[in-house]
Amino acid sequence: MDTPKLYLFPVPLSDVPPRQVLPGSNLELLLGIRYFVVENLRSARRFLKACDRSIDINALEFTELSEHTPAGEVDAMLEPMARGFSIGVISEAGCPAVADPGADLVAAAQRRGYEVVPLVGPSSILMSLMASGFNGQCFTFNGYLPIDAAARARRLRDMQQAIRRDRCTQIFIETPYRNNRLIEELCRTLPGDMLLCVASDISGPRQRITTRRIDQWRKHKPDYDKIPAIFLLFI
Repeated sequence: MDTPKLYLFPVPLSDVPPRQVLPGSNLELLLGIRYFVVENLRSARRFLKACDRSIDINALEFTELSEHTPAGEVDAMLEPMARGFSIGVISEAGCPAVADPGADLVAAAQRRGYEVVPLVGPSSILMSLMASGFNGQCFTFNGYLPIDAAARARRLRDMQQAIRRDRCTQIFIETPYRNNRLIEELCRTLPGDMLLCVASDISGPRQRITTRRIDQWRKHKPDYDKIPAIFLLFI
């Protein structure tokens, strides 16, 4: 039996056929995996069927790892590797273990000395940065901004300072149904000369990646309601 590996399988960011955004080698590897750790069981099963309709979903074993999973349960998810079986990790969108609970499983695998194999696939962070026109040599991914208004304002001030001091691109995300409110807030609180890039439905049929000054966004704010998006700031 081959040495077991923890494979990190990216999934599409939008509702497109997997073969449109993933290399064939990923899809071939999927066919040889029996054990999966997934963020959401329903979406993982749908992804696998979209990859290859011949996959017998009922013959596979799934374990869910979400933001609500107790930390003490993560190590046990690697048990198949102790028996010589590889495990596939599937997020809900994009790359596993990046702004994703799969990172906890990867950390556990590294502690045990297991081989971790990241696979090629769409990353909203890198793809939006590529298309933004911002500094790609120095950037920070901030995840979600704080919900608390005071903490949120502090985070935005800190990001502005990092941009002006280090010319370091700042990247963050928001829950899709709050996108329009976030853009309103950025237009209200940020200086007009700052640049904002909004990248929505990346690699999907409605992809739109737009970079403008804040004072231009104030005059024209497209509707991004309920569309997955990522936000980047620079000068």
